Amino acid sequence: MSKKIPFDTTQEVRDTCLCLHVQRAARALAKRFDDALRPAGLTNGQFSLLMALNRPQPPSIAPVATLLAMDRTTLTAALKPLERDGMVRIEIDPDDRRSRLLVLTDAGHLALARALPIWLATHADVEAGLPDQDADRLRASLRALA
Repeated sequence: MSKKIPFDTTQEVRDTCLCLHVQRAARALAKRFDDALRPAGLTNGQFSLLMALNRPQPPSIAPVATLLAMDRTTLTAALKPLERDGMVRIEIDPDDRRSRLLVLTDAGHLALARALPIWLATHADVEAGLPDQDADRLRASLRALA
């Protein structure tokens, strides 16, 4: 026999669940940035991944996966289209032949250069739309949850 949960409990969870609210906000932001970055030929996820590779020295997979809060398998799958399109190259680490380095190619740098002004404008619009325009407080709260 099942025990039914009252509808007012459903409404309480809907109205107070931090996980639900963060997921909804993440989806809305992802869509907004996907739409904005489409003319540059990137998704928001690809932009973030390329930006994570924009370092003085090519990183290995593990630190990039940690930064992006992805498991290695998901990161490897996300790299495939960028590698296919010539924006990323995966090389053997000369210091540890078991490890792979993620190299941002000239095409990857060009893609970032095209996308960055779009990201900056979209990001400024998002921040301007925040209540009390307190983006730093929101970032700190999100970091605390992560």
